[in-house]
Amino acid sequence: MWLAPEEVLVAHALWVTERANPFFVLQRRRGHGKGGGLTGLLVGTLDVVLDSSARVAPYRILHQTQDSQVYWTVACGSCRKEITKHWEWLENNLLQTLSIFDNEEDITTFVKGKIHGIIAEENKNLQPQGDEDPGKFKEAELKMRKQFGMPEGEKLVNYYSCSYWKGRVPRQGWLYLTVNHLCFYSFLLGKEVSLVVQWVDVTRLEKNATLLFPESIRVDTRDKELFFSMFLNISETFKLMEQLANLAMRQLLDSEGFLEDKALPRPIRPHRNISALKRDLDARAKNECYRATFRLPRDERLDGHTGCTLWTPFNKLHNPGQMFISNNYICFASKEEDACHLIIPLREVTIVEKADSSSVLPSPLSISTKSKMTFLFANLKDRDFLVQRISDFLQKTPSKQQGGSLGGRRVSTVDPAPESLPASQELPQEPTSPSLPLCGRLSFNAQEVPTASQGLLKVFQRHSAMEDLGPKGAKEKAKEEAWDIHFFEYGRGMCMYRTAKTRQLVLKGIPESLRGELWLLFSGAWNEMVTHPGYYTELVEKSMGKYSLATEEIERDLHRSMPEHPAFQNELGIAALRRVLTAYAFRNPTIGYCQAMNIVTSVLLLYGSEEEAFWLLVALCERMLPDYYNTRVVGALVDQGIFEELTRDFLPRLSEKMQDLGVISSISLSWFLTLFLSVMPFESAVVIVDCFFYEGIKVILQVALAVLDANMEQLLDCNDEGEAMTVLGRYLDNVVNKQSISPPIPHLHALLTSGDDPPAEVDIFDLLKVSYEKFSSLRAEDIEQMRFKQRLKVIQSLEDTAKRSVVRAIPGDIGFSIEELEDLYMVFKAKHMASQYWGSSHTAANRRDPSLPSLEQYRIGASQFRELFASLTPWACGSHTPVLAGRMFRLLDQNKDLLINFKEFVTGMSAMYHGDLTEKLKALYKLHLPPALSPEEAESALEATHYFTEDSSSEASPLTSDLDLFLPWEAQEAPPQEEREESGNGDVREKKEEEKGTSPPDYQHYLRMWAKEKEAQKETIKDLPKMNQEQFVELCKTLYNMFSEDAREQDLYHAIATVASLLLRIGEVGKKFSARTRRAHTGDHRGAAEEDGPPTPEPQQDPTRALQPPAAGGAQGKAGGDTHMEKAAQESQAVAEGGSGEGQGSPCQFLSDDETRDDVSVSSYSVVSTSSLQCEDLTDDTVLVGGEARSPMASSRAVGTVDTDWCISFEQILASILTESVLVNFFEKRVDISAKIKDQKKVERQFSTNSDHEQPGVLG
Repeated sequence: MWLAPEEVLVAHALWVTERANPFFVLQRRRGHGKGGGLTGLLVGTLDVVLDSSARVAPYRILHQTQDSQVYWTVACGSCRKEITKHWEWLENNLLQTLSIFDNEEDITTFVKGKIHGIIAEENKNLQPQGDEDPGKFKEAELKMRKQFGMPEGEKLVNYYSCSYWKGRVPRQGWLYLTVNHLCFYSFLLGKEVSLVVQWVDVTRLEKNATLLFPESIRVDTRDKELFFSMFLNISETFKLMEQLANLAMRQLLDSEGFLEDKALPRPIRPHRNISALKRDLDARAKNECYRATFRLPRDERLDGHTGCTLWTPFNKLHNPGQMFISNNYICFASKEEDACHLIIPLREVTIVEKADSSSVLPSPLSISTKSKMTFLFANLKDRDFLVQRISDFLQKTPSKQQGGSLGGRRVSTVDPAPESLPASQELPQEPTSPSLPLCGRLSFNAQEVPTASQGLLKVFQRHSAMEDLGPKGAKEKAKEEAWDIHFFEYGRGMCMYRTAKTRQLVLKGIPESLRGELWLLFSGAWNEMVTHPGYYTELVEKSMGKYSLATEEIERDLHRSMPEHPAFQNELGIAALRRVLTAYAFRNPTIGYCQAMNIVTSVLLLYGSEEEAFWLLVALCERMLPDYYNTRVVGALVDQGIFEELTRDFLPRLSEKMQDLGVISSISLSWFLTLFLSVMPFESAVVIVDCFFYEGIKVILQVALAVLDANMEQLLDCNDEGEAMTVLGRYLDNVVNKQSISPPIPHLHALLTSGDDPPAEVDIFDLLKVSYEKFSSLRAEDIEQMRFKQRLKVIQSLEDTAKRSVVRAIPGDIGFSIEELEDLYMVFKAKHMASQYWGSSHTAANRRDPSLPSLEQYRIGASQFRELFASLTPWACGSHTPVLAGRMFRLLDQNKDLLINFKEFVTGMSAMYHGDLTEKLKALYKLHLPPALSPEEAESALEATHYFTEDSSSEASPLTSDLDLFLPWEAQEAPPQEEREESGNGDVREKKEEEKGTSPPDYQHYLRMWAKEKEAQKETIKDLPKMNQEQFVELCKTLYNMFSEDAREQDLYHAIATVASLLLRIGEVGKKFSARTRRAHTGDHRGAAEEDGPPTPEPQQDPTRALQPPAAGGAQGKAGGDTHMEKAAQESQAVAEGGSGEGQGSPCQFLSDDETRDDVSVSSYSVVSTSSLQCEDLTDDTVLVGGEARSPMASSRAVGTVDTDWCISFEQILASILTESVLVNFFEKRVDISAKIKDQKKVERQFSTNSDHEQPGVLG
């Protein structure tokens, strides 16, 4: 590549001059290429350790003038071919011009200007990049691609100098972190270490410090442990590795590939050595942390943050902390964790103004909201810029206030809308919901209005006055008053100051009347609801009447959702639950519906309107409990792993016992998935839900630990899992809420008394208090860190389970051992993942649907199959291999979707590796008949195409025998009129089936079909269709190519030539016999033949073009018998010609023009010549049978035509091959696939894009 000219003072240190002229010098780095000796070793080591650019560009061109000692670099190259191209351009375009100049300074100025012009022209032609990476980084990326053979699509994120511990010896080198791989390279004094690990294969990633490995990063895969240490910034490196491994796990979980963030703001000045991808990932991490901290919608993007202070009127203090600004929110978090959190939606902001600075309040900023609250920030570093950013975002904020038409309507106590009213305004007693507009749009019946407008608890619970409830009523009233005072002091709605006082009030229990409102606020669901008006209504309308698997499961579970509660004992509550769950399944088909969602949603509906319950469910499933409710409940399994880890840390005595009993996995899923709602009395569990919406998953883990702690002694005495479950079940049944004003709802979880007295009641508030006192050291950041570690473990465990289930689905008679199948599966999956990383011509190939069965999740297209076939097949055919691979792929791809799954892939491999001679030949035979023939070949294959289409319409069932795809084709060797009758019957069957589709399903019919599919279908060699002359020629060509690399090449050529000659004569005899038989037939038979129409006229071809041998040294030149055989080809056709008319056997095909121009073959008939085989590979004493069978007349007619009546059966081919022991031995030879799999794993990613990639001589 051309370089912007830079001065070089010592031009010859560590470089060798290879070419020179008066103005330029071409140099090669010492130690690169041949030789090098000790100097080369030292230079190579220095280049790696010091990250020299010479490692990636070992060639360079310098500009020089005779009298100057200063040199200028003008170009560099990674290989000789590249640098030579630049050198020749300079000699051809500049030398003559430079010789005209008199002044050396003018020469240098001209050269520099010319080089800058070339670089500018190249940059202009390049596609504009989203972000320009710094030059140093591009150089490292180029080095990475060259060193590890990565394609252009693999992006480098960052690289670090570190040591890799090989045994007890540290190897200093460079760690390259790309989007899909972790790579390490070290070269020290001739010793080279090169590692490539896919992120999707990482099972463990942790930062640890031991005596042996001081402050190191450990990376585990299924088969190795790697340790890296001596980082300059280990925290930054580990954080980036975590992010990349997380992306890979996400890819395995739901097939979401990494997409670069195009909307990322460009830096004002490029960061040195920081790539755009690294900035992208850093921004993602900050965004995720910001959204999680303030419970903001998933599309919210952090714009920036700055240090400041916030004046808090409730305690009259300036709280130091950070202000965060994004598209739609201004947020504040105090340095002291619980001091103050604040969220100001820009839709609520009315005035932003700069106040006067003073020594007490430097650079203050005042923000006023519609609810008449004013927030005062101070100590802002760049206030003017900040105000400008806020005003820019305010202009983009929709001016129309969602739900703002509160005009004459009263504000609900379940409605966070008071954020648009003065904070001090008292709330009316009789509320209505903000969802009133929703009622009209959903057009519910009159009696259903309450369902859409308010929580079901208000509809089904007729409360008497608080005074009548006695102490409970007084307690509830006191709670409401406490919250009213809190609202007065701290504000109400989204803009409330959230402090330690807020948490204390939540822990004491939220009053029933405020529960729905505060859940919406604390979860952030209110933000999404007001910014998406009418969204829920539209979803309900769209999903009405739609049927899916999710809706079927929802219907099944509707009546199991809190059946003990009066709200769900009638159609009103059930209909509301159905609408919310169906709308969510329609919104998020990836999750759809999962068990436990019904229980959680029914509780949400008790305290909020349908729309509010829907948005709370969105917040739960998509933000607060990520991946909990997908098909594999990965999120719950991850938190179960965290719970086990926390049990080890906090309750070590109990941990081992629980592991032995296997209790944790049994209890935690039901506890976590339903937030204790399914295992605890409702009025108690709902208090935990209050805390959960405020604190997140931390509360659930704390309560779970407190429950185990409270039952520790009894659990330690348990002897089995059932006993332990009984202890915990009894305890949870007796957790009561003595402050609840609701009438007690019977808890259906069986009260397990075991004949003893029921255990003492436990107050839910006491349990919460204990959980906070004993386990309050849990922090959200620590839980996220543990989630990452467990996610690796859980997803890889699920992948291993999927692998085992796929391997089990492979029939036992396939021939491969379990270990070989597992190895093949890993190779197959790696090929699928590679297509996902680096794109594919077939979009479905690089997308995976996790909802499909395990067998269908990983599939590969034709190009990936060709690569695997070439490296794994025992039938290596040189340059003919891709053609054979293409045919195999078409044969395996039964459903014609251009993708094959693992079972189909293994079936194809087994056909070549296992079975006797007959089975292997059968597979090879079928590769030369449709559907294995390409569409171009099939156009001329009239009979065979007809045969196979008819067969596939009647026999499309999965097969259970050894090589299911290579087995049954029904025997079709019937006279033409029988074929027509069968096809006619097929039409009748199709019509009947169409009629059947409109009538009720005939289940007996399906049972019969299923039984038929289950029957082992035996196939005899007679069932195979006959092969015409063109197909036979292709088969012979494949065999010749297959033998070209064998040790007994000459013997095999001789044998196949003998067999081919014999088969040609057999075909001739068969043709004459068929013709005679046809003439003997009269009446219906002749009529039937006429119905088939006359033979299509044979395409006239130029014989010289059709039989042109390839150029000397061509790709096929080395294949035996394919080089000097033009004459032989014509003679072989002469033998094939003889007699005319159609035989009664399968009518044979014509050769298409496309076939004669097949770019991977030479003369199609050269391999079956019966004499004059002018091939230098065959010995002089080669004897071919049947040379005298030709006649001069036949020879003259043969040129440029294909015999349309000639055909041969599989039995004849098999019998002929059995006469040659060398061929029998070749096909019966056992080949071990394990060695090929190992080789494939080694070269999986080593396909360098550089055709003349050179290895340094020192490596040899």
